[in-house]
Amino acid sequence: MTDLLARTACDGLLPLTAGTVTLSEEPFAPLTSLMPYKGREKDLSAALEATHGVKLPGVNRSASKAGTSVIWFGRGQYLLIGAEPGAALADHAAVVDQTDAWARVRLDGAGAEAVLARLVPVDLRAAVFKRGHTLRSPLQHMMASVTRTGANVFSVMVFRSMAGTLVHDLKTAMEGVAARG
Repeated sequence: MTDLLARTACDGLLPLTAGTVTLSEEPFAPLTSLMPYKGREKDLSAALEATHGVKLPGVNRSASKAGTSVIWFGRGQYLLIGAEPGAALADHAAVVDQTDAWARVRLDGAGAEAVLARLVPVDLRAAVFKRGHTLRSPLQHMMASVTRTGANVFSVMVFRSMAGTLVHDLKTAMEGVAARG
């Protein structure tokens, strides 16, 4: 009989540091997609607040409280991170476990914006992309969710199958930024 081993998406690939930037895997946390039923966004937001202490965020935004986050994940789509979904959420939305479907990394350090600027076709220094803002964007040749979680800290998510490519692309960009010193 074969023994199965539980491994994270970036197992053995991270952490990495180049210059002032560190790339590490985000801690394991439940991930649940929430897709509100037609006309039920307000009800879902109220249920989220009652159950988890956070409301649905606006477009390109995230909301966090006590280790639980909800990020805008596309039109009519949100991602609950860090908590098992309360049963009441299913009354207002399709609730689907996504925990094993995504690779989540943290890019941290003074050069983090410069690293992402080499990969994301958006100006992350713009005044509109402050803490709590999120975007769905191509990251080189894969779709990604990028959320600013601090002044020089970003959470980046891609499909789990793209974890190796994500790490490779970010490592190359980190080395390029570090070389420019």
